[in-house]
Amino acid sequence: MKTDRRGFLRLAAAAGAALGAGRVGAQRRPVRALPPVAPAAYKRIATEEAWGTAELFREWKRVLDARPEDEVGFLALWRNLDPTGNTGFTARLMDLGEGRLAAMDAAGIDMQVLMLTAPGVQVFDAETGTALARDSNDQLAEACRNHPDRYAGCVAIAPQDPRRAAQEIERGVQTLGLKGVIVNSHTKGEYLADTKFWEIFEAAQANDAPIYIHPREPSPEMVKPFIDYDLLRGDLGFGVEVAFHTQAIINAGVFDRFPDLKLVIGHGGEGIPYNLYRIDRTHPVRRPDDRAKNPPSYYMRRNVYITNSGVAWAPMVLFAQQVLGVERVLYAMDYPYQYDVEEVDAMDALPISYEDKKAFFQTNAERVFNLIVASS
Repeated sequence: MKTDRRGFLRLAAAAGAALGAGRVGAQRRPVRALPPVAPAAYKRIATEEAWGTAELFREWKRVLDARPEDEVGFLALWRNLDPTGNTGFTARLMDLGEGRLAAMDAAGIDMQVLMLTAPGVQVFDAETGTALARDSNDQLAEACRNHPDRYAGCVAIAPQDPRRAAQEIERGVQTLGLKGVIVNSHTKGEYLADTKFWEIFEAAQANDAPIYIHPREPSPEMVKPFIDYDLLRGDLGFGVEVAFHTQAIINAGVFDRFPDLKLVIGHGGEGIPYNLYRIDRTHPVRRPDDRAKNPPSYYMRRNVYITNSGVAWAPMVLFAQQVLGVERVLYAMDYPYQYDVEEVDAMDALPISYEDKKAFFQTNAERVFNLIVASS
């Protein structure tokens, strides 16, 4: 998608209007910039919503109690985990019943695309991770069957064993009816850009299942300064982790090998859209026989989709739509890590056409995740 100075001026004007209307930043009681769109005009599909199983949290606790040297970031983030579900937050993650549905109703969310919360099963050995992934997928599929109009799910996999991960993708999509694949970024410091993991990409493409790369804390070799300066979460560490992972996948030529593969990343694209001009300018730096055939922007506009999870901020959405295309930007909330009904109002009030707003909230998600949602 080609941009020009005039287009960016229009974008800046729209973003300024949104800022002036109190739609962004820390303000908690925004004033509507535009008349609200009637709730029934489009479906709101939230595409990065977290959940977890009791079995997962119990096994997490065992890892945390062992204080492994290769999971210091995991320990820093989850050291106060209550695996029993007695605390409000753990209970919200585990709930796939009335509590979650009530929260969705209060916020006007019609459907959630559910993903096993980070770091998922990727902190375990291959046997444990594979077994827990399979069990979680069975539980998630049951919840989706019980609430087919409210929940869709992503297949959890253990990249520790790429062959069985690929098999689980096929089972999850073809047998269980799940709609995508969740990978919680690095697996003990290893990234999917390594060719040993490419069976996972092959299975995802064959089953038309988008891979969602969700953040976790930076990998063991880079995490220490992030911990020292308390920057390992969404303020910086999460974005750095997924931006690195995504660009590594692009640079490795994954999308040349798997041209129909769909990749989804959240939180406004983890900074990549904002930096895309510079990323293109500095690419490539590798040998001609060992790099992607096209500049990164080509793949960002062809194979990658982004969501606004955790970023209910009009300037970000408008900029991403301008740079990547309206068809590449999806709505997400990031429940239960982020839950604010007023943020839904803010996205309803985006200064864009009804057609673009419906694409953002509904039809992009239907297309990317192969959902069938009745339009009102």
